[in-house]
Amino acid sequence: MAASFPSRAWWWTVVADKPLISQLEPRQQAALALLWSVLPAMRLVGGVVRDLLAQRPIADIDLATPEPPEQVMQNLRAHGVHVVATGLQHGTVTAVLDGAPYEITTLRCDEKTDGRHAVVRWTQDWREDAMRRDFTINAMSCDQAGVLYDYFAGQADLAAGRVRFVGDPALRIHEDALRILRFFRFYGRYGQGEPDPQALDAITRGVALLDGLSVERVWMELRRILAGPNVAAIVRLMEQAGVLARILPEGYTCDRFIRLLAAGAPDNALLRLAGLSRNAPATARRLKLSRAESGLLAAFAKPAPVPDVGMGDDALRRLVAIEPPDVLVGRLWLHQAAQAHTDAQNRAFAQLRSRLLGMDVPVFPLAGRDVVAMGGQAGPEIGRIMGLVRQWWLDGGCLAGAAECRERIKHYLNVKTAQSGPRPLT
Repeated sequence: MAASFPSRAWWWTVVADKPLISQLEPRQQAALALLWSVLPAMRLVGGVVRDLLAQRPIADIDLATPEPPEQVMQNLRAHGVHVVATGLQHGTVTAVLDGAPYEITTLRCDEKTDGRHAVVRWTQDWREDAMRRDFTINAMSCDQAGVLYDYFAGQADLAAGRVRFVGDPALRIHEDALRILRFFRFYGRYGQGEPDPQALDAITRGVALLDGLSVERVWMELRRILAGPNVAAIVRLMEQAGVLARILPEGYTCDRFIRLLAAGAPDNALLRLAGLSRNAPATARRLKLSRAESGLLAAFAKPAPVPDVGMGDDALRRLVAIEPPDVLVGRLWLHQAAQAHTDAQNRAFAQLRSRLLGMDVPVFPLAGRDVVAMGGQAGPEIGRIMGLVRQWWLDGGCLAGAAECRERIKHYLNVKTAQSGPRPLT
């Protein structure tokens, strides 16, 4: 059933004695003043309006205007503004002022959608443009005089913590299935109380549409959800709606994930994904994570030695010399989340993390050229001797300096000369 909306009398209101733009930084206000001098019909739209009303930090400033994109570019360039054609097929150009981007999109409506892409046409109708947006809180616009245009009661929803689709939720989801994941992201950030039942019903019925999305788009939203607020409740809600099973077919474990959050783990999306996924490397491959992301995720989930609360400083230094502290700390978070612990055990984990993060990373003080300088033969022999010396350095708690390590090189070279190979140290 389609949602009902207020009458036309509610469409606009002056929201404050001072325009919303007065909350922006002076350089942003100056940039917008210049843009409005060229495009007076232009309005702030979407997230910037929502976050100005909610008095939250502003990430990006998006704008819309009735003029077609070619005319927008022509008018701005005539006034000396640098413009980039970032998405002409969708009506979007980017004005760059003082090094900052301002996306300006021509009013549009969808002529055809397939759940991933849309064919659009330009329009002069602001309400028609707002109707194609996902949620009521994202469908508001504001002109340079501070007049808020709110066709679907987004301001009231924002104040009440309601995240509702614009119009029929099922239709919005069929237009773009990514809106399923966007619902959970926005509900985590702006929602209060119970989620909108119409939205959840449409999501549950349309969950199979997620299969048609590119994995890159899925990861883009999932990463934001995992790093966002209220994520424990959001992930449980995603599980109930059948979303987790669809986007993590390798398997997931909410219990470990919840324990990870309850222990106080940081809002690191990769660490949280490692805690949620049952097969992190397979998940990384399917979602096509970047090489850096895949490497860190694999390092977190690697079945390798985990720092133990009973370890002395020498043992911890050895671990830190082999792997970065942030990897070891991440692995320790996951180890802690693997099962429930007492308060005393959790405090011990916290103390161990502090020790790891406060520890200087030991650096092996020699290089292969040191072996050559002491008479070693270039080739495999260099690597073999360096490996032996480094292991001796690690065994000693990474405390030996360059001079002591050179003595070890000398020892191994002498042993090789005398016996054609090193003997074990005692």
